[in-house]
Order: sequence, then structure tokens, then C-alpha cells
Amino acid sequence: MARIGVISISDGRDHVHARNAAFIQSKQDALVATLRSAGHDVVAGSDIAATNRLATAVAREVAAADVDLTIFYYAVWSFPHFTMLAADATRSPLVLVASTDPTEPGLVGMLAAGGALDQIGREHLRLWGGPEDAELAAAIGAQARAAAAVAALRGSTFGRFGGRPMGMNTAVANTDQWMRQFGVDVEEIDQYELVLRAEKADAGEARKAREWIEAHAAGVHYDGKKLTPELLERQLRSYLAVRDIIEERNLDFSGIKAQPELTEHFATMDVTEAFLNDPYDWNGPKPVHVTATEADMDGALTMQLFHKISGDPVLFADVRHYHADRDIWDLCNSGQHATWYAARSDDPAENLARVNFYPEVFFFPAGGASVQHIAAPGQMTLARLTRQGGDYRMQLMLGEFESYDDDTNTALMRQSTPEWPHAFARLDAPAEVFLRNFGANHIHAVPGDRRAEMRAAADLLGIRLDEWSRG
Repeated sequence: MARIGVISISDGRDHVHARNAAFIQSKQDALVATLRSAGHDVVAGSDIAATNRLATAVAREVAAADVDLTIFYYAVWSFPHFTMLAADATRSPLVLVASTDPTEPGLVGMLAAGGALDQIGREHLRLWGGPEDAELAAAIGAQARAAAAVAALRGSTFGRFGGRPMGMNTAVANTDQWMRQFGVDVEEIDQYELVLRAEKADAGEARKAREWIEAHAAGVHYDGKKLTPELLERQLRSYLAVRDIIEERNLDFSGIKAQPELTEHFATMDVTEAFLNDPYDWNGPKPVHVTATEADMDGALTMQLFHKISGDPVLFADVRHYHADRDIWDLCNSGQHATWYAARSDDPAENLARVNFYPEVFFFPAGGASVQHIAAPGQMTLARLTRQGGDYRMQLMLGEFESYDDDTNTALMRQSTPEWPHAFARLDAPAEVFLRNFGANHIHAVPGDRRAEMRAAADLLGIRLDEWSRG
């Protein structure tokens, strides 16, 4: 939920403001009610900015409430210098909103104020419509959610377990750039810390977790070699270990290298990563802790932004294969697809009933379970923060996850790695555009159409937007 400040700007002539005050207040009250009914926390200014002193005082008051986004509202003609003073006292992103009631020149007030802000280089967004307008409320909401997500990045800490995996340059980012551009610190944690903590983790808790998985999963396919109850419990103790480190070091999101050290000598992190990204474990509901496999920093940053915008778990996957005959992509990775994606249900039992735990494949001699399922169908937003020449860009598109009959699903999975999780995705981007331009092997997704929020986030972060569609 985003916190939105609302300040109405008025005419500075006493007699004109006296005539307009009730009209302005009624419009502001209606807008505030619309935003609150949409689920936002709204902080309305205690007075209308009808003098230079009020413009500064009311803006400071609203800013002190730690709002994510500030609306300057124009129901009438408004003195532009009140906007300039209020903007100077405002630290959050700005949206100028004009009432389109033709009885008063609200649009004129917004345009005059916006032009003045342009002259000093103060970034802002302009919107207009009736205060009960659902489209206006949706546009404000998208901007507010993006602003809240971007603000949440600042002052956060990313826990990086291990270094660069298998020479993967796109998984490593410049920590100075992260702090300067996003306000995110990076805490480096050796994977040996995870191993030590896992060995000391509560064996009874790991056994309880294993039994919960065995009771609810579609199958736990022990083979006596690559997957045994002991190996599954080692993975679950790793989950407990990472949870302890997260709490101890106040980590906001994380990434685990795993390959090749852990996957060859200890166990894979698939189970650990899946449940960290899930909104539950065997003890019930819990917060999602965004965790990227292969310690992918830009992947984790994309996921954290997605999560803060949507509130949902975020998919992490390789762009594994393009089925040209069907025009679908197999998004598949040995690390996490959160089990939530199997059915996208609030009930973990419903999700786990579609999840299989298979022995790891030959890539990973240490063994353990891979967390296998097919992502449930539905509209998805897919994105990735990538870099070109050191500069960030947001690569964004809409898509649809699909699922088919059992025979088709099985045939498609067998063309790659059937033991791993799969999302069959139809992208709103031509294959040739995607493959020629996408800047990583990992991609991320959340349910629904979140493009408006991601566009706004890119704008607020000052990074380039590459949005692809077939249109």
C-alpha cells in the first residue's frame, strides 16, 4: 500500500480564494475518497495553499508524513509560484493533477505550474480527470506503487552469498553504482558461513519440514543416491541457516551463488531458494524474501522492485528454449521457481499438490532435490534490469503463461530438463527482437499487467525503458 500526499493549490487573491475554497475542498475530498477506496493511505494537507506561506507550510507538513508520492491538485486557476514553493518543500515524486470540470480553469492552473517546474528542471508527471474517475485513480495508483517501491530500495541491504557464478558477468553489478543510483548496500557473505550454519541448524525442525513436504507434495522421488531424506533435510537446514543470517544481518533481499562449490560438494540451493521466495513454509504464512539463484544481482534487484510493486512472489528463470512451432518460450532454471507459482494459491497445500521433488541431474554431483512444477497459466509481466555500456535499462514486456494437457506438457518438458520447473510463456514481443536485444540469460515475472508501474519506476530511477510488443 502506497502513502499519497494531496495538496490543493489555489488563487492567491483573497476574494477569489474565498469564492473558490468550498469548491476546491469538495473536489479534493472526492479525490481523496477515490484514492482511499482504491486502498491507498492518503495524507491530505490541513489547508489549501492559497498564500506563499501556506504553500510551504502545508507541503512541509505533508512531507513530514513520509509520503511516497505527492499530488498537487488544481481545481481552479492557481498561482504558479505557490507550486514552486510547495515543490521546494517536497522530497517525494510529484504528480500534478487537474480537475476537468469546465466551470473552473483547473487545466490552466496545472499547465502554468507544470511549465514553471519545467523551467527549473523539477521532474513531475501530469494527469487530469474528474476526482471520481477510475482511470485517473488507476494512473495515480500505478505511479504511487512505483514510487513506494523505488523508495523502499533506498537504505536496503542485499545479501550476496558467494561471488560470480561460472563466469556469469551479467550476475555481477558494481556496488558503488548500486549505492549511488538505487541506495542499496551489498553485504558480502561467504558460502562457507551457510555450510557451517546448516550443519548446526535444528535437525528436528528440518525433519518436520521434510515430513510436511512429503505429506503435501505431488511426489518426493527418493532414489537412494542423488535424493535421500538426509539430503533433503540438508537443503532444509540450509534454508534455516539462511533465514538466521537474514535476521542477524538485517538483509532485505539476497542471492546465493551455489554453483559450483555447493552444487558439487554440499547440496543444491533449489529448495532453500524456493521457500525463501514463497509466502509460506511448513510453519505457515511468512514474508517473501526475494532470493536470486546464482547470486544474480541485477536479477535480484528486478525481483525486489517487482515484489515491492505487486506484493507477490517473483519468478526467476533462465530463457531456456524457444519453441518456434508454437511461438512459446520455456522459462526453466534449476534454481527457484517459488512453489507458489504452481497454482498461485494462498493455500500452500494447493500449490504443493502440483510440485514434485526430483533427484538433481548430472550437473550437480552433490545432489539434493530439484523443485519441479509447471507454472499456472495467466497474464504475466516480464522484465529485467540489464546494463549497456554501464548504464541501466529496464527491458519490459507483457506475456501469458500457458499450460496444456498432460501429454503435451510432458513432451515439452522432456525437450529440455523435465526435473526442473517450467513456465511456458507466450511473449508480447517477436522472438527476433527479444533474442537480439535481451541483455541476460535470466528473466523475471509477476502476475497481471504491471507495465504502468514498471514504466514509472524506470522513469523515477532515471533509467532507459526498452519496452517490446508486437504492435
